[in-house]
Amino acid sequence: MSLRRRIAAVAAGVLAAPLVSVALPSAPALAHGYVSSPPSRQAQCAAKTVSCGAIQWEPQSVEGPKGLRSCNGGVARFAELNDNSKGWRVSNTGRTVTFNWTFTARHRTANYEYYVDGRRVGFFDGGNQQPPATVSHSVNLGASGRQTVLAIWNIGDTANAFYACIDVNAS
Repeated sequence: MSLRRRIAAVAAGVLAAPLVSVALPSAPALAHGYVSSPPSRQAQCAAKTVSCGAIQWEPQSVEGPKGLRSCNGGVARFAELNDNSKGWRVSNTGRTVTFNWTFTARHRTANYEYYVDGRRVGFFDGGNQQPPATVSHSVNLGASGRQTVLAIWNIGDTANAFYACIDVNAS
């Protein structure tokens, strides 16, 4: 192969590489964690209990900046998680509920928070340690009746958190 052909082949490769990387499907995110039971809204999507969009393939990916109070963590493509009229299944529980987190990537953990109607009902320090593959917290919701619990996993080594909403009927 002549030098001119080699240069042309290298130049073609350099020019084609960005196009190929954009055209190929991306691998699913390996991030990160969600409440698996009682089933969070994204867990219901993944189980096909409720018909959902992209979140059904990535229940662990509801990640956004710390400090938000939305079910979708500010991620526009998961906006349906904020839709209270979507037909989410409600889990019958007592006033004290055990929430089980499932992690696919275990970040160091600052803490976990639980909110009902904007009021914090639970806080657990993560000690800035990497959690095991699953973590459970028992939270006293205080009141009985139909409630949406916002569970937040605040990461210790990034500015982000993971968000999950769980619909319960506490008795």
